[in-house]
Amino acid sequence: MSQMNRRRALQLLAALGTTGLVAACGNDTDEGSGGGARSPIKIGLITPQAGGLKAIGEEITNGFQLFLDLNQQQLGGHPVTLVTADEGESAKTGKAAVDELLRQGVLALTGVVNSAVMLGIRDTVEQARVPLIGSNASPSTLQSVVYIWRTSYVLDEAGRALGGYLRDKLPANSRVAMIMPENVGAPDVVRGFRQEFGASDRRIGDPVVWTTAATNPGKTAFVSDIQKALSRRPSAVFCFFAGDAGVEFIKQLRNEGYRGPVYAPGFLTEGTALDSMKNDALNIQTALNYSADLNNTANRVFASAYRKKHNTSPTTYAMASYDAAQVLHQAIDLAGENPNPQQVNLALGKLGQIDSPRGIWQFNQPRTPQQKWYLRQVQRDGQVTSNVVVTELATLG
Repeated sequence: MSQMNRRRALQLLAALGTTGLVAACGNDTDEGSGGGARSPIKIGLITPQAGGLKAIGEEITNGFQLFLDLNQQQLGGHPVTLVTADEGESAKTGKAAVDELLRQGVLALTGVVNSAVMLGIRDTVEQARVPLIGSNASPSTLQSVVYIWRTSYVLDEAGRALGGYLRDKLPANSRVAMIMPENVGAPDVVRGFRQEFGASDRRIGDPVVWTTAATNPGKTAFVSDIQKALSRRPSAVFCFFAGDAGVEFIKQLRNEGYRGPVYAPGFLTEGTALDSMKNDALNIQTALNYSADLNNTANRVFASAYRKKHNTSPTTYAMASYDAAQVLHQAIDLAGENPNPQQVNLALGKLGQIDSPRGIWQFNQPRTPQQKWYLRQVQRDGQVTSNVVVTELATLG
């Protein structure tokens, strides 16, 4: 966020208490670089609009829209029409969404929740030469891309962040049960975890227990796999689930009598998933690149505005989408008065440090963030539970 934008955002926050977000944005005249209004542009937003990942898609939409709200519905001085498309749950439905948005002449794409969808649309995006700023799905196998950028994180980094921490924390006689959905992202998480923990360490020597990859699983979908893992008498559980699947996994794990430590990438306890878990989530520890309680100026602006508009704290999904809008804002401004997708893509490569709610970060050579990672613990805050930062883990990327 530029110094000018930060000042303007703080002014907006002051206005929120009496006039509301939309009214506060309506009189902003500071934004844009230069004289009159620039030509309108279209941005394509790809998210799941049904199923077990719908809530994550809504968070991504909320984050992107909030940046537009704070910037007169403009990116780089250009009035924006945000065109949405349903990514569905497969590579086929994701490609159909991208094809439709490209047909409508979007300047850039953003969003994408499911890693399988991201891999499935890779060639379509690269061949179209239209930049995609992915704000969630980020498998490590997505490599050698020119037009795909990501503002979330590469999935093995969550495993690495926790692996290094637990290697030093867990006693020598510990045994960790790894329980993972058989999906595209889980092997990345396991690989990163083993890499930092030590692949030959006997504490993680048991084979991974693989479960269904369903995003909207049934009430007993994980029971047999949980029983298999618990038969090894683990002293800790390491898992990787998100959305509705994460809620069901934790409920079924607790129903099977496990009350020990649970460690996971932060998706497990984000947003509505945490609300749905209730007391079952208490003391779960997760590694993530963001927490709503981070104390920096950019986050105070973002989190306060988000709470005003949605009456809830923002998640990493919303934050990464907000940052996707922020980097597009800067790149489109650099690209000039009549940008095309290729010019915007070149401008993305010229961006330096991003002043983000997560803290300062920047794109690395693979077009993913170099950023800090935090350990969070689910704690009770009055009548609700929340993720509270315990310590900083590492800088990865």
